[in-house]
Amino acid sequence: MLEGNKNDDDAIEEEEEVDDVLEGSEPGARNLDESLFAADSFEDLSNEVVANNLDGQNSSRTVSISSGGAKTKDSSNDESKNKDEELKNSNGEERAVEDKAVTEARLKRAESIMGPERQNSVEDMNDPEWKAHKKHVFILSEAGKPIYTRYGNEENLVTMMGLMQAIVSFVIDNNDNIRSLIAGKHKIVFLARGPIILVAVSSGADSQAQLVLQLTYVYHQVLSVLTFTQLTRIFEQRRNYDLRKLLSGTEKFIDNLLNLMSHDPSFMLQSVRCLPLANATRDIIGQSLQSARSKDLVFAILVSDNQLVTMVRPKKFSLHPSDLHLIFNLVSASTAFHSMESWTPICLPKFDNSGYLYAHVSYLDDTCNACLLLLSTDRNAFFPLSDCKAKIMERLNKYKCIEALSEATSKGTYKIEQVGITELWHFVYKSRSTAQFTSPEIGHPYSTAEEKERLFGQYLYLHHRIHSSTRPLKLLCRSTSKEMLLGWVTSGFELYAAYSPLTSKAAAINAVTRLLRWIKKEEDSLFIINSYTF
Repeated sequence: MLEGNKNDDDAIEEEEEVDDVLEGSEPGARNLDESLFAADSFEDLSNEVVANNLDGQNSSRTVSISSGGAKTKDSSNDESKNKDEELKNSNGEERAVEDKAVTEARLKRAESIMGPERQNSVEDMNDPEWKAHKKHVFILSEAGKPIYTRYGNEENLVTMMGLMQAIVSFVIDNNDNIRSLIAGKHKIVFLARGPIILVAVSSGADSQAQLVLQLTYVYHQVLSVLTFTQLTRIFEQRRNYDLRKLLSGTEKFIDNLLNLMSHDPSFMLQSVRCLPLANATRDIIGQSLQSARSKDLVFAILVSDNQLVTMVRPKKFSLHPSDLHLIFNLVSASTAFHSMESWTPICLPKFDNSGYLYAHVSYLDDTCNACLLLLSTDRNAFFPLSDCKAKIMERLNKYKCIEALSEATSKGTYKIEQVGITELWHFVYKSRSTAQFTSPEIGHPYSTAEEKERLFGQYLYLHHRIHSSTRPLKLLCRSTSKEMLLGWVTSGFELYAAYSPLTSKAAAINAVTRLLRWIKKEEDSLFIINSYTF
């Protein structure tokens, strides 16, 4: 059935039923039992009911991994009880809990948070520039205490955040939950998670569900510094606690995360972009990481410019793309890792929101922009993991992988001209069975920052319409005066593409067939095909 409608912006949209492509058979697919990631759908992660299940002890995918394998939930609870008893025997439970949280937060911030003052922290809320920002994000406690603002200073927003808390409390008192408000061109989205409230105010293209997902990422970023267990324990002891004491210095990680989400499709797609690299080279790198196996090593991850080169994991465990996004953000938001081997705890909420993994972080060398992260459950494993890095470097140098990585990172991703489809201007393709995606550089006619932002806004719109909770679609074509856009979702893949404005729907669909053939031909270099385990 074909349906057309004309919107206020003179765009014409068409919807159509199309044949499905089964998961596991799409370009870039691999055996589902050997998947590198454990991914949820966008609907799952943006659904508030499902998201509520992420809070608390029961949300952990695994609690921890010891040298002898996975610990059971019961053993983890026993450890937690023992720790609680230790705290009670100190100079006071409240002080002990706070001191422990401060210690962990300081470790997390070590060597990576010291930098210049946040550029936007000096803005005043009465300044027209502050009001003109397209997206504001606020974090406050249930008691209305300011925790974070993307723009301006929290001290100057006490009244505003108190009002936000009052609105949330008023609705809760009436046995309901507030999700969003519409005020003119602004969408105001609320997300209550544990003892904190997150609010987004946007005049951009983001839908309510997309804003909920972004706020969930911000919440996870907070948990990466303070685990859910620590966060709830602190506010159980002191409801009016000022959480800025523990997050001081880490605001730039939230800033960087929000900046990434304004242009990176990874978050919208809940998938990971891989560095285009010859499959043979990627296999050697994977084998090199695998050969450094140690009882202290849980995950070995190599990243470059927010792209995954490869990852080695335990056989029984995997990481969610959203956890990898937090790792990417940790690396990209800090410059300190370039100068030395660093050791920092990080909580990965989808893996285990109640505890830390400890990351040995270092770049391969001064000429290569690839960063190696070796993760352990042992906080004292820095030197064993440093030895692992030395073994990895020896093998990478032996097979000249450093030079290959340097060349690949200097090239960046591929250009749309390499695809060979004249009418196709840009695309984003996700393999749903692998939770990996690929897209070319954004080129002509999206040469300015404003045009790139507009294109991403169009992708957000297509994504919103296709994943609508009330009327989901499989295929949507949208014609405007500037381009023709197509969104297509099957069981196997998810695709968003921009064409020249005179392209017909039939020509666009035909171009997708040719694009899928090209991706299939290049899948060995565009995706991680072989999964390595310890």
